[in-house]
Amino acid sequence: MTSPPDPAQGYFAKMKGGSRPPPGVPPAEIAWSWLGAFLGIGTVAWLNDRFLDGTSIVLMIGSFGASAVLVYGAVRSPLAQPRNLVGGHVLSALVGVASRDIFQQAPWFAAAFAVATALAVMHVTRTLHPPGGATALIAVTGGAKIANLGFLYAVVPVAASAVILLVVGLLVNNLSRRRHYPEYWW
Repeated sequence: MTSPPDPAQGYFAKMKGGSRPPPGVPPAEIAWSWLGAFLGIGTVAWLNDRFLDGTSIVLMIGSFGASAVLVYGAVRSPLAQPRNLVGGHVLSALVGVASRDIFQQAPWFAAAFAVATALAVMHVTRTLHPPGGATALIAVTGGAKIANLGFLYAVVPVAASAVILLVVGLLVNNLSRRRHYPEYWW
């Protein structure tokens, strides 16, 4: 008679993996990804420095770096599509600001609640965009300049910069004969 399998073994066995890693990326794809990321982030950063330096408004937040990786480096990923890019960021920003305002007496709780709730909202609305979690977290932890924006944070920097990254993605990703973007809009 054999003993039943140990549930802990099954749990830890899952951590071994089992699939093969993805293949390498051809040099041309790397070049297109680099160009898109450079132009997308460069445009947002230039507009921020040129027009918003010294004001209470910003265009550049850290989560856009991760969005650039998706939009220019993983153009076919569902997580990089326009609906996910713009919707994920904007909804997460709204959740983040609300979390900060509601739970301001417990910043640690506001941070955790913002990210977890943004994740759930993105799932429900089919706008999952991993950098959105950072956008929600930045709303809580981003300091006085971000906090002073209130719900404007969801418009500028979040929606405005996401749309800029999208436009650059449309322009650059479709220059190559081997790429097309987006896979779908809505």
